[in-house]
Amino acid sequence: MGVTEDKDQEQFTKQLLYYLGGFAVGVPFFVLRDYARETLSLRWRSWMTSYYMKRYFKNRTFYKIQSQSLIDNPDQRINDDLSAFTGTALAFSLTLLNAVVDLVSFSNILYGIYPPLFVVLIVYSLGGTAISVFLGKSLVNLNFMQEKKEADFRYGLVRVRENAESIAFYGGEENELQLLLDRFRRAYQNLSELLIASRNLEFFTNGYRYLIQILPAAVVAPMFFAGKIEFGVINQSVSAFNHILSDFSLIVFQFQSISAFSAVIDRLGEFDDLLGENGSSLSPRRDSIDGINISFKSGSPSVLSSNGSQMQSEPGIVLEICDLTLLTPRGGNILITDFNMELKDKDHLLVMGPSGCGKTSLLRALAGLWTSGTGDIIYHARDSRQLQTATLGSNEPSNIKPEGEELLQSSKQRRDNGIFFVPQRPYMVLGTLRQQLLYPTWTANIHQSPTNDAQSKAPLSFLSEVSTSDGVGAKPEMPSTDELIRVLEVVRLGYILPRFNGMDSVHDWASVLSLGEQQRLAFARLLLAKPTLVLLDESTSALDDTNEVHLYSQIEAAGITYISVGHRKTLHRFHNKVLYISKSDSATGSLRNWELKPTDQKSIEESSPFAS
Repeated sequence: MGVTEDKDQEQFTKQLLYYLGGFAVGVPFFVLRDYARETLSLRWRSWMTSYYMKRYFKNRTFYKIQSQSLIDNPDQRINDDLSAFTGTALAFSLTLLNAVVDLVSFSNILYGIYPPLFVVLIVYSLGGTAISVFLGKSLVNLNFMQEKKEADFRYGLVRVRENAESIAFYGGEENELQLLLDRFRRAYQNLSELLIASRNLEFFTNGYRYLIQILPAAVVAPMFFAGKIEFGVINQSVSAFNHILSDFSLIVFQFQSISAFSAVIDRLGEFDDLLGENGSSLSPRRDSIDGINISFKSGSPSVLSSNGSQMQSEPGIVLEICDLTLLTPRGGNILITDFNMELKDKDHLLVMGPSGCGKTSLLRALAGLWTSGTGDIIYHARDSRQLQTATLGSNEPSNIKPEGEELLQSSKQRRDNGIFFVPQRPYMVLGTLRQQLLYPTWTANIHQSPTNDAQSKAPLSFLSEVSTSDGVGAKPEMPSTDELIRVLEVVRLGYILPRFNGMDSVHDWASVLSLGEQQRLAFARLLLAKPTLVLLDESTSALDDTNEVHLYSQIEAAGITYISVGHRKTLHRFHNKVLYISKSDSATGSLRNWELKPTDQKSIEESSPFAS
């Protein structure tokens, strides 16, 4: 005011320049500070996402979590909870740092004005913190349950989107509506309780906050009236008191945010424990069960086994199963007892039996998805392959891979050794038609292609593709576009190219292709991969007889040995061995419940005691 009242233009200009200088320095500083904070949060979240994703996919943990229903909504924990954790943790850390600096700056001022006021501040803040914790103790659990119920509701909406056609065929709109409204009702009820608890805490928090404005003045006022201090000292004490009390009262003022943050920590902690190195919760198994051992032999004259002895691979053998007893992972029910088999090249096997007897479970065991039981499964790898052994019954990762390259180890072993699996409903990846055909054999090649500019320019090394190669053998050379077109013609899918504008168009393939088309696309994948052995789980169930005959003739002509699970009698003509499995009625599993016979035996179905 003095500059303007005195009409001192020179001083006014000087002060204005000071302000503009401070403005020029301050604006970039605060903008860059906020940018640095957000960038740090993003990089932290990126690292944690990569870290959790690798552990989530390691040793098929994602499959075990889903199949055993170990926790709810792992997708939300990776996406939402990690984002909330990194952002909130960084914000709280900076707030705590500012509070410490503020506390150091103003403590001496307040203590110098009136030491008893400093004692009042400590008692007031500690009492307020204790009362806040007591009033808000239910908020942590309510926030935890709100995260879960919101995720359940969102998951229900996603399922409707993914199964829209089935729901429409069933006419199940009303049922789905009721189910979704019921899930939303649970989220609504929990949120109502959360709002009530927050309201009760707010009554105290607001009173605590407003009382701060008069408390220091009330404590220091007697000294002013006694003439021991000036009036300006009261203003100083109020300012210093408010600064320090705000620092001491972080828990009081931030309790709702802290409770929500605690819920996020609990959910991530639960997830982290599940992904822990011991993995004990992922492999519930009785003490008497050792686990199924899967090993790979090379085609070389002799190779080392898992115990260091020499293993000779006999020419023509593709698969050996020795003393296999298969149990369900959780209940321990016996499915197959003491199964022994030797499968040679071109020795195609058909697995049959009543529903629920364990046909698909046997394929799961061969694929390493189910490990409960005893016995040995030995694959004879392609020529010049080196031995790989993975004891899937053990929770320890195999030591055949360099450190940091354990992701998807067992799946890579199977593919690198020429083992391919085709389920009844093929998995359609998110991407182009080209990526559908090259999945999963050449997935890394597609992601590392020069056309993927955003990926190749990724600045963070931990966000680049994870190499799952174990250095064992070499996969076939990636097919050219002409070869992809030819294989589509071979499986009688050539008409989809003009329909979807070529190889590089992106669609929701699981929705735009019929199940029969998806099954033919899966056969195109295996013809491109040229595996030694393929496991087919009712992989032609949606096809007519003509296409079924055509596809089986194509894989047989390609020299691929296959094991099929199916119910159709027409499948007999494509196989020279049949394995019949019956439901195990013995609690001890002492009775054999399987029978292996050649298909050329007359009246095999009628003569088999296991025929349904």
